[in-house]
Amino acid sequence: MQSSEIRSIFLDFFTGKGHLVMPSFSLIPHNDPTLLLIGAGMAPLKPFFSGERKPPHTRIATCQKCVRTPDIERVGYTGRHATFFEMLGNFSFGDYFKEEAIEWAWEFVRELLRLPAEKLWVSVYQEDDEAYNIWRERMGIPAERIVHLGKEDNFWEIGTGGPCGPCSEIYYDLGPEAGCGNENCTPGCDCDRYLEIWNLVFTQFNREPDGELTLLKQKNIDTGAGLERLATALQGASSFYDTDLFKPLIDYFAGLAGTADARSSGEIPLRIVTEHSRGIAFMVADGVLPSNEGRGYVLRRLIRRAARHGRLIGLEGSFLAGAVPLLARMMGAVYPELKERREFIMQVIETEERRFQETLATGIDILEDYIQELKQKQQICLPGELAFKLYDTYGFPLDLTAEILCEHGMTVDRDSFNRHLSEQQRRARAARAATGGGNGESSYAAAGDLETVFTGYDHLEEEAEISLLLVNGEVRETASEGDSVEIFLNRTPFYAEAGGQIGDSGVIEAKEGRAVIVRAFFTPAGQIVHEGKVQSGRLSTGDPVTARVERIRRRGICRSHTATHLLHRALKEILGEHVNQAGSLVSPDRLRFDFTHFKALSPEERQRIEETVNRMVLENLPVTAEKMTLSEARRCGAVALFTEKYEQDAVRVISAGNYSKELCGGTHVNATGEIGLFRLISEEGIGSGMRRIEALTGMEAYRHATAGASMIEELALIWKVSPEQLPLKAEELLEANRELERLNRQLKERLHGYTVKELLSGVEVVEGVNVISAAVNADNFEELRGMTDLIKSSLPSVVAVLGAVHEGKVLLVGAVTGDLVKRGLQANSIISAVARRVGGGGGGRPGMAQAGGKDPAALPQALQLVKNLVREQLTARAGTPHGEYGEGEKDGSTAG
Repeated sequence: MQSSEIRSIFLDFFTGKGHLVMPSFSLIPHNDPTLLLIGAGMAPLKPFFSGERKPPHTRIATCQKCVRTPDIERVGYTGRHATFFEMLGNFSFGDYFKEEAIEWAWEFVRELLRLPAEKLWVSVYQEDDEAYNIWRERMGIPAERIVHLGKEDNFWEIGTGGPCGPCSEIYYDLGPEAGCGNENCTPGCDCDRYLEIWNLVFTQFNREPDGELTLLKQKNIDTGAGLERLATALQGASSFYDTDLFKPLIDYFAGLAGTADARSSGEIPLRIVTEHSRGIAFMVADGVLPSNEGRGYVLRRLIRRAARHGRLIGLEGSFLAGAVPLLARMMGAVYPELKERREFIMQVIETEERRFQETLATGIDILEDYIQELKQKQQICLPGELAFKLYDTYGFPLDLTAEILCEHGMTVDRDSFNRHLSEQQRRARAARAATGGGNGESSYAAAGDLETVFTGYDHLEEEAEISLLLVNGEVRETASEGDSVEIFLNRTPFYAEAGGQIGDSGVIEAKEGRAVIVRAFFTPAGQIVHEGKVQSGRLSTGDPVTARVERIRRRGICRSHTATHLLHRALKEILGEHVNQAGSLVSPDRLRFDFTHFKALSPEERQRIEETVNRMVLENLPVTAEKMTLSEARRCGAVALFTEKYEQDAVRVISAGNYSKELCGGTHVNATGEIGLFRLISEEGIGSGMRRIEALTGMEAYRHATAGASMIEELALIWKVSPEQLPLKAEELLEANRELERLNRQLKERLHGYTVKELLSGVEVVEGVNVISAAVNADNFEELRGMTDLIKSSLPSVVAVLGAVHEGKVLLVGAVTGDLVKRGLQANSIISAVARRVGGGGGGRPGMAQAGGKDPAALPQALQLVKNLVREQLTARAGTPHGEYGEGEKDGSTAG
């Protein structure tokens, strides 16, 4: 049975059991800062389980794409661990419970999938007699095929409190040949024999703060059946790598490797490349871009791990990007985003692959320097701190570091590396906790059952009633003058911050009081909060009020929001359809727009974009809003942001004539002419494959334009030319400045030549080696390097260390000619020891190194060390015992 058939049979089966089938949610969690990525079928449905939101149906079924990386190191080594997988699931929110969940699961695997009973096993939580009895008595499963497992395996909970419950799992026996050889092997063993194909979670308890379990009023069902594992069982495969979900990709990468033994000697790397390629493509399709933090780091790690393992089997170039068209053909019918964003996905992956190839080259060079230092010190273990620096700064994988060290008979201090990694992760968790804080759900628990009707699309003033008052987070019947207050209304014209558009401000007035509202926003459960301060009198729950939005501010916001739609369309037209909105901020007459693109905009592109938007403004296109289903919106060509989550049966489409059409819940002008003027004021990169535009609209755009015109007139007066002649005048001044700089460089070169002649006249000889160490006048490292080059051209065998002080900081450059490097002299070790004496550090290569320092007064004394350092390196090379002074300098030099 093909995987596509398994998927459709599952969803059809539960449709027949009264379930609402919902499409897969994005891998990017919606309004859930506790998750980086969706890693389970129930994760997007958490608000329904927690009661924050009312589900569209009490029974739901999905096939959810998931990414989970805790077991990433086991991927490829086992046949059951994956970072990307599809989770089939059926869910009940206070509807059916254990009996139906177990009965339907057994009916599905036995009657629809026709899996043989003798291959199936069941596990239950060791204290869940209810589930055991259903399996044993109602389903007729033999007692010897029901395994009791403990809390670690068969009890589901998150953290130390909240909803939780036992679970029951169905296993498929792949046979003794897939197992560990233990005759007592049963489900729960860590070998590959028993494949867990379905997990049924019975959420029936609440873990109280004291640890006690109490029964929930609403019991829920959360199940997950891995499509890859079901395909393994149904297709007679030994692992999911042999199923139709993986085999075409395995064949593709094996063919690229071009070696007959890619499948045998390179089986694990081939598996890793294949498995990771799926998650990589799906993450990019959903809007994740490579970065050094959050979900972007997960993506980067997958790409780099796959690229590194591809290298082991001879894969070169952008082989991961090249697999995207094949994956789109395999899975695009179910996940159309793979087809729709194919070119964009390929470009993101190719860019990251190319950058990692550069990283590999840089990392290997640095690692080779570390290896040389270890050999000179007769050590065989690379400190974990250096391995972590390679990993953290250059993205160089630890296992690749270990592999290269192994080729030299060396190892890496993994314990030290892990300590550094743990410390970094601890800091990252602390940062996430700091940014993910706030009032959270509990502060608005009292508003859980409230509903607010939004009327702000058509009205900026509304008669309403106060439903709830919070003062400093606490429920109050009355709020008095001076109180900071959060007000809930039954109806409101205030737009709550969403989709990049900031929330409205204004006033709420009652007969006995008035509150000034500074912003409106949503609670986690979706109620609109009006935040502000009671300006006069008092407000009470139940008061009839007038809610009035600040009109001028709202009109400015509308101008900016409609302008972002025109800008988005113009970017796609001019740069290409790969451009997608990745974020925005819409405020009065000012906007920020983040989008996917891989290089800076040229001046010509910026001009064309600005001109195109303004042309649409002058067209005065009608701006209309229309409600339709999501499928209808897609058919009519509306652009959907792939970082957003949309309801299936009702979306709002904003059209600007026939030019732009987007799904949007924001507020807009009635016609594009109301925008007035659009000015693009900046464009910059904000991450890998990400750009940001800032622009102005309305009066802000006008003020910016007139300020620019005034500056041009002022410059024309200063330089006594017409505004049209300013570019020519500026070029004349630049050329004059370039000529002055050229003359200045020539004078400096002459001065440096005189300086070098003086230095050559004072060369000293240490153990037969020419040594020059001196303080000179120089403004930068380049000038110092130029002088050392002059010295080397005059003396073919020399050690030269020059120092200078510029703007209160010490600059040091050291050079050792090639013949002396062979005798054991190293510029990087010498320069590091000298730099420590001036309160600094640096590094480089044996032939050339540079460093900086903070203590100019110590420079003369530091330069006096050079002769002794040369002597010590020569004696160390000759194998004679170190003196007390030399040993200290040698040991310390490695720190730089």
